[in-house]
Amino acid sequence: MNMNIATWLCYAVGYVFITSGIMKLLVPDMRARFYNLDIPYPETTLFLVAVIEIGCGALIACGMYMKKATIPLLVIMAGAIILDKLPKLLTEGVLSFAFQARLDIVVIILLLLLYRHVPGKTF
Repeated sequence: MNMNIATWLCYAVGYVFITSGIMKLLVPDMRARFYNLDIPYPETTLFLVAVIEIGCGALIACGMYMKKATIPLLVIMAGAIILDKLPKLLTEGVLSFAFQARLDIVVIILLLLLYRHVPGKTF
């Protein structure tokens, strides 16, 4: 089976978001993290973020609606950096922020690559 790099990229990004969404729904520690962010309606926000991650992650893994699926995930990732990681920059310093935000930044780059270079179904 000969798969191109775009297909593998779709599988990897889809996997990240599907598993992340499932964890948000099943693991109590994830709920606690949302409550600690001091956002309005944390339970509803958690549910919406999880459903969007699972749905858009599945679309990306299937190579469907790439541009439409990457946009909400980019918004979620930006929110994660702003609400969860940026305060660490202010309290713990640049090195701690860089370490804790490393995966978020990599996923943002991958989403931007998908948005820009993978126009539609890749298989």
